[in-house]
Amino acid sequence: MTVHFIGAGPGAADLITLRARDLIAAAPVCLYAGSLVPAALLDHCPPGARIINTAPMSLDEIVDEIARAHTVGHDVARLHSGDLSIWSAMGEQLRRLRALGIPFDVTPGVPAFAAAAAALEAELTLPGIAQSLVLTRTPGRASAMPAAETMKAFAATGATLAIHLSIHRLPEIVAALTPSHGANCPVAIVWRASWPDQRIVRGTLATIEAVAAGGPERTALILVGRVLGAQDFAESSLYAPDYDRRFRPRSVASRFAGESK
Repeated sequence: MTVHFIGAGPGAADLITLRARDLIAAAPVCLYAGSLVPAALLDHCPPGARIINTAPMSLDEIVDEIARAHTVGHDVARLHSGDLSIWSAMGEQLRRLRALGIPFDVTPGVPAFAAAAAALEAELTLPGIAQSLVLTRTPGRASAMPAAETMKAFAATGATLAIHLSIHRLPEIVAALTPSHGANCPVAIVWRASWPDQRIVRGTLATIEAVAAGGPERTALILVGRVLGAQDFAESSLYAPDYDRRFRPRSVASRFAGESK
């Protein structure tokens, strides 16, 4: 028996891995976060599967369901939205399962920031503009932020910012970022990335509050950075004709000569 923690992707039912699909199809028990995981993914469950929406459940209740499946030797597909490596509350579940001696594994999923970038048709790291991406959030009722992890501190890096779970604090974000980024810094907000009712608005730090007014107050990702809509950036050296690389040595004298075969 194994508990399969599965990243169920950002919303579109076909944005899961083949491994995830096959694990769901083989598990007699499926626990899914019903507030965020699309119901269409449950179509992969086998006939007669025990399907449980964990949205209204406590951690103790979730672990009890897993322990019940473990007792009878049933695999469990545990579905979380996006990817499990960030803000999934998987860590506390794994700690409980380790203590109980219940085996598990983890299958990654498509994260929300990747789906949002795809919707914007944007690369979030462009040569000479930004080569780092910061995934962050503002403090929430469920999780406080460590003292050093502030919007101001991340803004000072110049990296592209992907701000999760924070649409309700948009005015605070704008106020924190404007001094370092400038009022004309591009901003994009993607609600429900990859869902059928996906919505996108674009603006700058000066205009985004007005542009986003009246929008949904949850399930949104805020992207901030000069990479958004940028056209005046250097091309990567990777494909430059004079760039010497292992798979395309430029001459017989290249240190990579003979390695590409």
